[in-house]
Amino acid sequence: MSAARASIVQAIEASGIVAIIRLKDGAALPRVVDALAEGGVRALEITMTVPGAVDHIRQTASTLPAGFLLGAGTVVDAETALRVIDAGARFIVSPVFRPEVITASHSRDVPVLPGCFSPTEILNAWDAGADLVKVFPATALGPTYLKDLHGPLPQVKLVPTGGVSIDNAGDWIRAGAAAVGVGSALVEPPVVAAGHFGKIIDNARRIVQNVAEARRGH
Repeated sequence: MSAARASIVQAIEASGIVAIIRLKDGAALPRVVDALAEGGVRALEITMTVPGAVDHIRQTASTLPAGFLLGAGTVVDAETALRVIDAGARFIVSPVFRPEVITASHSRDVPVLPGCFSPTEILNAWDAGADLVKVFPATALGPTYLKDLHGPLPQVKLVPTGGVSIDNAGDWIRAGAAAVGVGSALVEPPVVAAGHFGKIIDNARRIVQNVAEARRGH
């Protein structure tokens, strides 16, 4: 792994939380980003399901202060990976494992988190060069699954996503997660629709605290 990619992976691990921003309307995106930042979340993922996602990534990348990481999520092909990297994404997340997404991203020195479910898929993705592996959907699995995986596969850095909540984020960290991906539990669609961005700040602060406490006790 190159020094540039390694530094981004380290920053994701240090943050402990990747906030997944999946909105039906991108107009609220700047306020959501501001709320997450104010709450202490440092790694943000804008999904390709947000209307105009590439433009939003470009705009957000140009305004994020130093110390924040912006990534693109729901990337399922090499062409999209290159487009969002050109727009300013510094890491790529996919719900699936596609080797061509890893190859394309690495050609631009950008780390990739492919989505995997089974132990075989997870190891195949890691061997194909995944920088971190997104365990998805983690809802059906639970933290003990991660703990069980770490026995035979201690080298693989896992980021559970799907089913991670404000309250159980610490359980995943204690089970060995390198970081957690958190979507609607952190950025709740009804809260965004109502413009209650203070709730997102509160959610962010709580999950940052829970992850920090889990790491101190780990």
